[in-house]
Amino acid sequence: MGSTSGAAKQDRPAAEAARPARRRLSVDRRREELMAAALELFSKRDAEDVSIDDVASAAGASRALVYHYFGGKQELYVAALKSAAAELEARLQPPGGGRPLDDLAGGLGRYFDFVEEHAAGFAALLRGGPANRSGEIGEIVDSVRHRLFRLIMKQMRVDEPGPALRITLRSWIASVETAGLDWLEHRDIGRPGLERMLVDQMVALLGVAAEHDAQVRQLLEDLVREHAP
Repeated sequence: MGSTSGAAKQDRPAAEAARPARRRLSVDRRREELMAAALELFSKRDAEDVSIDDVASAAGASRALVYHYFGGKQELYVAALKSAAAELEARLQPPGGGRPLDDLAGGLGRYFDFVEEHAAGFAALLRGGPANRSGEIGEIVDSVRHRLFRLIMKQMRVDEPGPALRITLRSWIASVETAGLDWLEHRDIGRPGLERMLVDQMVALLGVAAEHDAQVRQLLEDLVREHAP
């Protein structure tokens, strides 16, 4: 009995020392852990199908801890998407100074770096249709799209796009988003080939719009001239 009791006493401190290790994480680190677990779940299921218990279980935390940091599921959902959006927008910061299509290709590379390294965040950010994109959630997604739109205009050296160019650029951004989600699902095309295809798609879309709009026609002529060997 004595030896058993002694062994139990020896085991207890080790177990107790192991358990609090998670509690000693900083507030920021703990929040990041919870948001990462939430993004993984939100990337695969609609937000209404994910519970606080699901997030707590995935993060190895208690339900009470999730409520402590976020107050509720909607607050957690918004915080997780904001985190993913901020990371993506940071990746889109352009080095600048290159030729327009080269800069566009470089931006695509950084975009797909994020897609590959933060698959759950990207999928959660874009998953679902317009019904899931109202209010604050819609504002988060739209802010990323607006940032990308302004970046492309800067790369193309356009101050103010007309209707034809605006529609063309927004259509291309939608294609890039769809390509990112499809690539994550299938991964049956290499990233370099996909990125080159998307740059070529931009040129093709500009070619179609140039048939209908003088601004796009001039832009395309400038691009072709600047990229001529």
